[in-house]
Amino acid sequence: MMKYITEATAKQTIRIRPTDSFKGTYGHITLVGGSQNFGGAIIMATMAAVYSGAGLVTTLTDPVNRTSLHAQLPEAMVADYHDEAMLKSSVSGADVIVIGCGLGTDDDALNILKTVLDTVQPDQKIIIDGSAITLIATHHLSLPKAHLIFTPHQMEWKRLSGISLPDQADVDKNKAVRDQLNATVVLKSSHTQVYTANDVFENTTGTPAQATGGMGDTLAGMIGGFVAQFSNVDLAVASAVYAHSAIADELAQHQYVVLPHQIIHHIPEFMKANEA
Repeated sequence: MMKYITEATAKQTIRIRPTDSFKGTYGHITLVGGSQNFGGAIIMATMAAVYSGAGLVTTLTDPVNRTSLHAQLPEAMVADYHDEAMLKSSVSGADVIVIGCGLGTDDDALNILKTVLDTVQPDQKIIIDGSAITLIATHHLSLPKAHLIFTPHQMEWKRLSGISLPDQADVDKNKAVRDQLNATVVLKSSHTQVYTANDVFENTTGTPAQATGGMGDTLAGMIGGFVAQFSNVDLAVASAVYAHSAIADELAQHQYVVLPHQIIHHIPEFMKANEA
């Protein structure tokens, strides 16, 4: 039976921070992505992770993005994703990994993705987004034993699952592929659905004002931030999906288009209003 993601989902997930907590309490995220041509994607994902409350955030990206990322977000640590030792160390030390935002699909991107997948351990959570999904589907890459979270849009899901766009309305077909992948799947659309091991959730928020580049990168970073902090992974993913669109709905009351960075700046306010 379909479950619906509502404000109650967020309130069930977001917790008041204990007074004796510190940055380690809220998880360490490593994000990997942002080629020379797609730096904005990893910047938005990183900002979303930090603004969602992750305790420590490290971004591995092309060096061309370092200055822009530091200018936008001095709170994040930044390193070169071509440095294999640093890449492995950063992935190994993380609770949550987010890979694929602006990574690209060339040989360089493929080698970086392979290194990350080979390094991930069973106790880690990895959000696989964007071009990383395309690379996995195209090159039939083996998946690590870890808590996998895929965040495809409809074309990426077609590549990964083989399910045509019209057939993606079939919940049973999507669930069957989810079971084969043994992963959480966030199938992004106007009514985003979240497929977990035991449930299928459908989001109740969202607006056409979100139809602009960078929305998915922002959502991937938010999912990383929520998963790093909240113990129930299924609810954390669902709550990030809800928050992303609920903020957009509010902004769209007065705006024709809602930009991803605008959503990001409202995340702390949304979380404060829904903590319990």
